[in-house]
Amino acid sequence: MTTIIDRQLDRVDLPTRAERVRAAAYRMRHHILDMGEVQGQGYVGQALGVADMLAAVYVDQLRYRADDEHWPERDRFLLSTGHYAIALYAALAEAGVVPVEELETYGSDDSRLPMSGMASYTPGMEISGGSLGHGLTVAVGMALGLRHQGRPARVINFLSDGELDEGSTWEAAMSAAHHKLGRLTALVDMNALQADGRTETVLHIEPAEEKWAASGWFTQRVDGNDVKALLAAFDAVAEQSDLTGRPSVILCDTRIGRGVPLLEAREKAHFMRIDPDEWELCRRQLTDGHQEVEAR
Repeated sequence: MTTIIDRQLDRVDLPTRAERVRAAAYRMRHHILDMGEVQGQGYVGQALGVADMLAAVYVDQLRYRADDEHWPERDRFLLSTGHYAIALYAALAEAGVVPVEELETYGSDDSRLPMSGMASYTPGMEISGGSLGHGLTVAVGMALGLRHQGRPARVINFLSDGELDEGSTWEAAMSAAHHKLGRLTALVDMNALQADGRTETVLHIEPAEEKWAASGWFTQRVDGNDVKALLAAFDAVAEQSDLTGRPSVILCDTRIGRGVPLLEAREKAHFMRIDPDEWELCRRQLTDGHQEVEAR
């Protein structure tokens, strides 16, 4: 049976939507830990940090058919940061695009789930990200193409704060505003850490909100681990995009390792090596934290 997720026809009250997204994010975090343990290392911290963002996208926002990745009317989600693929795989499993049991092949030879995302391998992955700064340029072209075809599909481009160092990102931002691509949304993980250190010491990008707004974008900044704030931001995007034609950006302040105190406390957490005896502790902390929130 074909599954169609049409979020424009599936609107319920915000608390119910938030509960649904939080539950999905919790399951995704478990998937992330399970995949991470396969390799013993990886971009687990970032993935845990953005689980709420991707759960909001796949559970509450995107229109797609889980069994037809090339459905012409689908919304497009572009992962510009290819090393965040572990988070996307968890979202695709939650969405029914990738079987949950396949996640155990993560990063293995001949797997459809390589450590850095490849569109040619993975169902539901629109582009092969990785060389930072390319995602938004592709998203602009895709949004233009969909408009020329007369399709109302949305394009959501996920990128990192490190990509705000790239000149190509700002060229794309100005182009999107110039062409009034109101169906384009940029979702930025502002986790404040890059491979070479803290974002503010690698290249100071603040005030990020003012820079996006000056480029002609409808700009919001939220706690990326606050599900209600994320959903309210997406609602604001929907309300303004058709009226103004402006592209939208949601800057999301996230915490690396979110949900697992052991990993949140790691000082250097861009590419994590997690000891074999720590994985079960991570799972227990994740479960305990979720149960505490549910009990409130």
